[in-house]
Amino acid sequence: MQEHIYLLGISIWDWVALLAYIIGITIIGVWASKRIHDTADFYMAGRKTNRILMTFFAFGVGTSGNDAVGVSSRTYTDGMAGIWYQWLWLFATPFYWIIAPFFRRMRALTTGDYFEYRYNSSVAGLYSVVGVLQLTFNIGVLFLGAGAMTEAITQGAIPRQITIAIMAAATLIIGVAGGLTAAILTDLIQGILTVILSFILLPFALHQVGYMSGMRAIIDDPAMFSLVSPGEINLYHIFMFAVVALVGIVTQPHMMGVAAAGRNEMDGRIGMTGGNMLKRVCTIAWMLTGLAGVAMFMEHPIAHPDLVYGEVARTLLPSIAPGLVGIFLAALIASVMSSCDAMMISSSGLFTHNFYRRFIFRNKDERHYLAVGRVTSLVIIVGALFFANAVADVPRGLEWFFSIQALMGAAFWVGLFWRGATPAGAWVGTLVAFFILIFTDRSFFHAWANNNLPDFMIFDEQFRLSWRITAYLTAGFGSMILISLFTKRTPEPQLERFYGCLRTPIAPDEPSVVEPFKLPDGTTPSAPNKLFDHPDLEIPRPTAVGMAGFIICWAIVVAMVAFVYWVAGIGA
Repeated sequence: MQEHIYLLGISIWDWVALLAYIIGITIIGVWASKRIHDTADFYMAGRKTNRILMTFFAFGVGTSGNDAVGVSSRTYTDGMAGIWYQWLWLFATPFYWIIAPFFRRMRALTTGDYFEYRYNSSVAGLYSVVGVLQLTFNIGVLFLGAGAMTEAITQGAIPRQITIAIMAAATLIIGVAGGLTAAILTDLIQGILTVILSFILLPFALHQVGYMSGMRAIIDDPAMFSLVSPGEINLYHIFMFAVVALVGIVTQPHMMGVAAAGRNEMDGRIGMTGGNMLKRVCTIAWMLTGLAGVAMFMEHPIAHPDLVYGEVARTLLPSIAPGLVGIFLAALIASVMSSCDAMMISSSGLFTHNFYRRFIFRNKDERHYLAVGRVTSLVIIVGALFFANAVADVPRGLEWFFSIQALMGAAFWVGLFWRGATPAGAWVGTLVAFFILIFTDRSFFHAWANNNLPDFMIFDEQFRLSWRITAYLTAGFGSMILISLFTKRTPEPQLERFYGCLRTPIAPDEPSVVEPFKLPDGTTPSAPNKLFDHPDLEIPRPTAVGMAGFIICWAIVVAMVAFVYWVAGIGA
């Protein structure tokens, strides 16, 4: 009888829930494809997205089941300190409220436009390569996490390679058909399902182990209940991860859509900040579920930490209600697709708009560039598949993404606030940072560091990741500023157009312009309102709305940390 009820490790009811989701999302993708008329529609959804959709879009593109896998995996090995594998973005989140208007005022399709109009086409081409590479890596890590969780839930009946292949195909079909419009629409559904994924296991897992007091009775290592690990995740690790998160968030290609696909600046602020704050809340649930997994499998440890979240789901959900595993898997697929389709589209737009259109064929029609963008999406997904099969585990893949995403952070931030930043400085700063990042990861350097550097820079006989980040960020920013002092600056008329656009707010009736960094006809650039009266500095004076939102965001961040710290002390 059981053979007729179960198929590949999960019940028929679970398959029904899963297939219903897949069919529904496919219909949305096909419907959205009819709204795509040009590259602005494909890459920016026509800039017509409201605040609710922007919030779920920001949440969906930045959140996936892979995050639950990574946090629970790290929690299983490092205790509650594993939360920092996603909370590294926590202290950067209040700055999103300040950052979002800059992206909207660029009037651009891709972040590559920023580098082209601030520097030149060569720097934009460099960013295209770096941006596509980092998101290809990230998509691969997302696929890997989904595969690991499915493999655990089905007890190996569905190998992770099969799940990865299916996820890649589904992401490609929906993203290529409907562009960013499909990504935003499906993120509303997928965002709700991701919240379900985050919290559906938690109450049952906590009940299974006797809540926090019960876990303390089972887990005899008090370090597992500390937010600062005696191992790799120490205070300096947390600090440097927060720094690299802030430096690198602006150069992630999909951030242009997250911040600028709305109707106005406030849509971007609310969407980008609110969606990511929601993710920080979900991270607490992933960490606590991973900690419960430590207690649940104390007698029979999990062979691979990446499987912990899926093993908890497989153990608890079938006994609660039929179809819950299917809903769980649907939420997993939803969360991965919501991230991957937006990243794929952003990467495709970056290559098509800032490389292909600039250096290969300049004067083709919109249909040609749409076709190239869709073909590029296929190549990106294939590259992600290779990376998913090459990386050792989800935390290791995340570490590589965290590092690579900030390679051009110096070129972005220095160029945003200092007129003296030059194209040569941007190139040198990026290449020096890349060299330091790769060099300090070589085995011979780890051996040298282990014998010659202070103990606080070493963990497990290797140069600590936090100090690798310190080295490459310091070298990148320092070399960029130094080279900029002695090389040719960007022409002054180009700088006036660039900063004039960034100073000028989006008007209520402003059209969605196609040309980046160009104000609508008849619009006069806003006068400078700088914090420091220096001709080469372009740091704007904070506004009342900006500072009020910034302070509120910090209050939320402090409340979250205080809550987790309180939870960590229960039963101590």
